[in-house]
Amino acid sequence: MKRIEVAAAVIRHGNRIFAAQRGYGPYKNGWEFPGGKIEPGETPEQTLIREIREELDTEIDVGEKLTHVEYDYPEFHLSMDCYWCTVQSGSLTLKEHEAARWLGLDELYTVDWLPADLEVIALIANAIRSS
Repeated sequence: MKRIEVAAAVIRHGNRIFAAQRGYGPYKNGWEFPGGKIEPGETPEQTLIREIREELDTEIDVGEKLTHVEYDYPEFHLSMDCYWCTVQSGSLTLKEHEAARWLGLDELYTVDWLPADLEVIALIANAIRSS
């Protein structure tokens, strides 16, 4: 099975998390944490800085790693490193996504998350509650 290694930005502002609706591919319209494929020679943190700049015209600060997810989609195996991030500058302008929302703790389950991203939601909720 094909293996894809990605990094995902869990962009946080206070008690709200940034979610983006996928705008292309077989999982179009599913909600996800923005990010992308790790290129050869890149760290996950470098990937996030590059991808968020490309996809959202925004500079971010990459914080600590939140979790690692291994998930089998029908077409490929996803290996995803998720990091807490904050906006340094920019306005999260959508270039590849259909829509985006800032979700509060009580709204985290109101969008149709992609399966691998859904595995991260409980960790996020627990972290926000304990902060």
